[in-house]
Amino acid sequence: MELAGIGAVLFDMDGTLVDSDAAVERAWERWAVEYAVDPAGALAIAHGSPADRTIRRLLPALDDSAVAAAAARQLSLQYDDLSDVTATVGAYDLLSALARLGLPWAVVTSADARLAEARLGAAGIVAPVLVTVEDVRLGKPDPEGYLRAAALLGVPVARCLVVEDAEVGLRAGRAAGAMTAALKGLDGDLRLADLAQLARHLESTPTAP
Repeated sequence: MELAGIGAVLFDMDGTLVDSDAAVERAWERWAVEYAVDPAGALAIAHGSPADRTIRRLLPALDDSAVAAAAARQLSLQYDDLSDVTATVGAYDLLSALARLGLPWAVVTSADARLAEARLGAAGIVAPVLVTVEDVRLGKPDPEGYLRAAALLGVPVARCLVVEDAEVGLRAGRAAGAMTAALKGLDGDLRLADLAQLARHLESTPTAP
């Protein structure tokens, strides 16, 4: 993969910049019990997707207002569950490298603003640009969030690198026309063991002016 042309990095939040997997799983497990849904089935499709999209797949008989209420309940279970939320391995190394290289970055998340700010704050990360599910009409795998982040940064999306740990997010990045870097053994233009590896790649590659 040619990294020399990278002009900006667009991060997913949960599982990518922020290690919140345990909190996400706890919330979905509690929600599933309340809504009489198989917890394992919910967890199998929830990661990386907006809550309403997951709920429509789990409970297709619900109307729009019921889906909205169920999604609000699911998010409410996550707001205050921050005890073990931290930055992912290599996150600080990578953000420091981006600062040294002068590369702008943004976070594009399926969480709402309240949850995103809470989790990023718990991890000690301040995003210069944050695009949440409230900022788009369609969440991942639709590319709208990544297209919006690129526009806000003023960088053509073809020069952006989307960093994701979920296939639904990688699909969004590809659909936007960005390059992709994948964590957790997934396939992207670049496969990463952790974010520190991406920091090393970027710092060893001349960037385009």
